[in-house]
Amino acid sequence: MEKIQLTVLGLSASPASNNAYALILKEVNGDRRLPIIIGAFEAQAIALEMENVIPPRPMTHDLLKTVIDTFGGFLTEVYINELKDGTFYARLIFEDQGIEIDARPSDAIALAVRCNAPIFVNSEILMETGIIPQSEEQDIDQDNNMNFEQEKEINRKPPKSKIEYLQEQLEKAIREENYERAAQIRDEIKKNLESS
Repeated sequence: MEKIQLTVLGLSASPASNNAYALILKEVNGDRRLPIIIGAFEAQAIALEMENVIPPRPMTHDLLKTVIDTFGGFLTEVYINELKDGTFYARLIFEDQGIEIDARPSDAIALAVRCNAPIFVNSEILMETGIIPQSEEQDIDQDNNMNFEQEKEINRKPPKSKIEYLQEQLEKAIREENYERAAQIRDEIKKNLESS
């Protein structure tokens, strides 16, 4: 299984559900994005570290890092290794000690940003769930070259199939950076393709 390195691109609030956030990971040597829905606590833990905010008392992930450091451990990498029924699974890999520990991706990534550990994903997972956003430059060029009548004509044409409609909705969600909605649409497209 090939591993692909990711970096944390950012977090966005989930409009669909309270206390949920979309953690957006970006392929280091590519354009694909991997959105993972996480809880508010984990989102806060990741955001605080990325913004270099030091809380008055250590948070759980700060405590874990201190324990790892105190016992001479070294977090080699975080590996998002599995996807089952829409749920991502991850492992904390301590190569020097020959130890791998199961973890939720949100907790693993909160620890990775504190330990400066690289984040990897199984290539099959990224191929299945990754989202490729349209380039902003391409969107701007298209907007500038389209007059009002052309836009009306495009909006008037019905999509040829449900898959095409869903694909249009997926592209719209990505443009609007609504990655949770994009992930839902991607799953719907996959279901439709499997059933046809």
